[in-house]
Amino acid sequence: MDRLYTEVVRSHLKSYGQMVFIGGARQVGKTTVSETVMAERARAYSLNWDNQDDQMLILRGPQAIIEHFNIQSLAEGSALLVFDELHKYTDWRNFIKGFYDTYKSFVNIIVTGSAKLDIFRYSGDSLMGRYFLYRVHPVSVREYLDTRIPPQEISPPQEIEDVLFQRLLIRGGFPEPFIKDNTRFFNTWQKLREQQLFEEDIQSITRIREIAQMRMLAVMLKNQAGQLVNFHELSKQIRVSSETIASWVETLCAFYYCFSIKPWHTNITRSLLKQPKIYLYDWSLIQDVGARCENFIASHLLKAVQFWTDTGLGNYDLYFLRDKEKREVDFLVTKDEKPWFLVEAKHGDNARISKNLTYFQQETQAAHAFQVSLTHPFVNQNCFDYREPIIVPAKTFLSQLI
Repeated sequence: MDRLYTEVVRSHLKSYGQMVFIGGARQVGKTTVSETVMAERARAYSLNWDNQDDQMLILRGPQAIIEHFNIQSLAEGSALLVFDELHKYTDWRNFIKGFYDTYKSFVNIIVTGSAKLDIFRYSGDSLMGRYFLYRVHPVSVREYLDTRIPPQEISPPQEIEDVLFQRLLIRGGFPEPFIKDNTRFFNTWQKLREQQLFEEDIQSITRIREIAQMRMLAVMLKNQAGQLVNFHELSKQIRVSSETIASWVETLCAFYYCFSIKPWHTNITRSLLKQPKIYLYDWSLIQDVGARCENFIASHLLKAVQFWTDTGLGNYDLYFLRDKEKREVDFLVTKDEKPWFLVEAKHGDNARISKNLTYFQQETQAAHAFQVSLTHPFVNQNCFDYREPIIVPAKTFLSQLI
């Protein structure tokens, strides 16, 4: 299927000289994006670290690669070279830095990876200014409806068929299981992806050997999606230190199994300062309907704030709100470090606005406050026309994001 990120990468290569870094979970569509862009170029080549022949060529160094593909020969337009899973090479940052600095006038470079490409950093080894990072997320409501780059953050609402909305909620947004919509394939795909994550990706790159215990942690995080994470309690159950739990959670985030959201505390009286909440990139793993719906909204919001940030519209981030009186709102989106809009996720048809939503809008002075209902039918109205707290359908609200 067409992806929004294909046009993003295409636009980057036309306008900028920096390398393109494409990060995202395994099987989220990174390779599809790079292959689509490659098909449009007369001279396009790829090297995959997981391929033994490609690995040997990479280890021979940049000049060997240039000579192998005859990249320095006179031709119309720059060549395109894609490095896939290069982060598994321990010295990949120095390698790609030297490659870019030496040959950037001859070749455009794309680097893709299923671990966050900015975490395996060593002292004195900075790629700052040499690349733009684009974080690929699962398919969302808006992306399914329209893969064009929107001119601004918020788009006009578009209606999605209910059967497709439900499929996205149940199957998740990873392209292959979503498109196939087959239960047997879905179950096998999930099992294989988990196996590859822990037994291939994490075990091959990190020094973690307690993979069985780490898998136990992943199951616990899945069952606690949307809840405050207590590292101390998890450490007692898994029988490792709190510091180890914190490190493992960071690793699971780095490999796109889950993501954390921190509490917003600026201008919030008696705010909660420490404990994050955890959500999964693949919301289809979550069995509890209410928790899955909240995760579904969280994933859409994270995709939006990262897309807006990655494409240069500003600096956006995602938080939650909770104070010591246990008043809570699920999500706060900030723009340039200022509260922009609040979101409270609801699975049912609650006709009453949450008191906490009203309270925290007053506290934060956010421009908008939405109580998003997963079950309300689509309404063809711009949610962002309203300043006061309002109940909005998820089908409408999510279609206006990314």
